[in-house]
Amino acid sequence: MKLFSLVIGLSIFAGAACAEEYTGPLGLLPTEVVRQVLEQDPAVSAARAGLDVGRYEVDILDRSPYEWTPTVLGQRRAVQGGSNLNEWNVGVERTFRLPNKAAADQRIGRGMVEVSEIRYTEALRQASLTLMALWVDWLAAERSLALAEKNLQSVQDSLAAVEKRALAGDASELDVSLARAELAEQRRLHNDAKTLAAAAWIHLSTRFPGIDRQIVQLPKPVPLDRDMSFWRERILAESNALKVMQAQLQVAQGQAERAHADKIPDPSLTFFTASEQGGRERINGMSVSVPIPSGARSSRSAKAQAELEVLSQEVMLAKRQLEADIASAVAMAQGAYDSFRIANEGAEAMQRNASLMQRAYALGEAELQALLQARRQATSAMTNVVQTQVTALKSYYGLLVNAHLVWDFD
Repeated sequence: MKLFSLVIGLSIFAGAACAEEYTGPLGLLPTEVVRQVLEQDPAVSAARAGLDVGRYEVDILDRSPYEWTPTVLGQRRAVQGGSNLNEWNVGVERTFRLPNKAAADQRIGRGMVEVSEIRYTEALRQASLTLMALWVDWLAAERSLALAEKNLQSVQDSLAAVEKRALAGDASELDVSLARAELAEQRRLHNDAKTLAAAAWIHLSTRFPGIDRQIVQLPKPVPLDRDMSFWRERILAESNALKVMQAQLQVAQGQAERAHADKIPDPSLTFFTASEQGGRERINGMSVSVPIPSGARSSRSAKAQAELEVLSQEVMLAKRQLEADIASAVAMAQGAYDSFRIANEGAEAMQRNASLMQRAYALGEAELQALLQARRQATSAMTNVVQTQVTALKSYYGLLVNAHLVWDFD
């Protein structure tokens, strides 16, 4: 019981710890667009239907599980040496739920409604993470396609220049052959990029049919502007998975109270009227019956208390695991941003090298093979930039979504 109170206290403290909104640069989809798309998601719709299930469950638990049971008995009494006598008995019986059991059932019902409400918010969060990842992947694929188109155009221009130089006697047939081979490779890379971009859009638009095909610039990652304690407190306070377990813990508490109250059986009350001796005798009465409890009731109560303790420990374990996941996610987000920054610096250096090599080739100071190698290195560096950019964006956006700082889940 002490551990249960501690867990609930931690959840209340965490919920009050953070109540601020994020105002930094995002580059994410607008909230109104996201909410419209997410509300059409089947997983979210299923969770929304689960709200009705929870409400019906409350209604069921609020009502007594017992009903009035009427009984009708007819019989004929045979009297030796006399006439037969018609007799009958009519009654109505019902078992009554004790007040403390009704209170426990109501607590269970409230907990189930809370679980269904949290699961609806969790479905929104999960769908938003999927939407965010697919959206970033699509923008990254479009960015890679734009780079491939630029590289293809550059190689086509180079081939035309080499062919002109070959006609003038300033370039060898080997140079022309190398330029044509490079063009073929760039065409393949461009086709791959175009295929990946098309596939990324198909994946996104099929999973979330309501989203518009509006290509925007792939957002630039930003460094984390909050420390570890902020993200830890915020995500712990907003974690739907943890809230679900805490709500289930309250349900288990209600079930333990119910099992304890059920050690005393519910009484049954019967009202009846009867006619005997051919109507010469009328009987009106009532009876009360209470089952004699067995040891099984105490065992069920003890079992419910043990299950409550198990769930309490599981909540503490889940909280500890979540803290570890948050610390890892924050470290990954910061590291991913650093990798993007380093990759961007490297790409800028490779672009300068390619430009210098282009100038050297134009002046006859470098071979075509060296120029092509420099361009390949610059292209590879830009590809690395896009990859690290995607990783940094997903890591950062994941923190924002899990902290409920974007897209208004509540």
